[in-house]
Amino acid sequence: MNAALTMLPALDLAAFAAFMALWVGYTLMADRMTADGHSLLSATARHRRTWMRNLCDREVRVADGALLGNLMRSVSFFASASILILGGLLALIGSGDRAYAVVQDLPLVSASGRGVFEIKAILLAGVFVYAFFQITWSLRQFNYCCILLGAAPPPEAEAAAKDTFAEHAARLNELGAASFNRGLRAYYFALAMMTWFIHAGVFVAATLAVVGVLYRREFRSKTMKALHAALPGPRP
Repeated sequence: MNAALTMLPALDLAAFAAFMALWVGYTLMADRMTADGHSLLSATARHRRTWMRNLCDREVRVADGALLGNLMRSVSFFASASILILGGLLALIGSGDRAYAVVQDLPLVSASGRGVFEIKAILLAGVFVYAFFQITWSLRQFNYCCILLGAAPPPEAEAAAKDTFAEHAARLNELGAASFNRGLRAYYFALAMMTWFIHAGVFVAATLAVVGVLYRREFRSKTMKALHAALPGPRP
């Protein structure tokens, strides 16, 4: 991979380095702010604990299974989409001169050699591979949540047993959501990476725009404020 990257022009190489720095930097910042309780994930994590604790007091848990199934269907959709996108990108790379000629005929696409085009396509495929691994791991974690749901203590169990179950079941559910969030975030950055075929400058600008959109949605959106407002007790 290092040898392939050296084939890129200096401007493209700098743009890709900026892309990776922004992606990794944003992820680290988002994880820190989530740990401090200032994000969509942190708000939903507390709601998940309430959900799991209330579940223990219900005789019939069909609705809880349906809610968990709905979460899994959303994750499954993106897992399937990742495979389809990867198949399309591999077909694009394998088409050789024909694919390169078609792409070069598109409006606004900058002229570059076939080798540079293939490297960009391979790196884009790498982003979707990462997304696929994160999303499928999220799906597995939600599957484990289903097992915990079946093993939940009955309503007549002691409060301490219910509290312990709710804490760990909510934590597993939260981990699944975090993995899904990282995979979905990769889709946003992949959209920015598609502009790399136009120009390196547009690529960097699109990446900055994606970071801005993600930050606003995860930390400054009306949705986040509503979720925090619905939490009992003092809010962070």
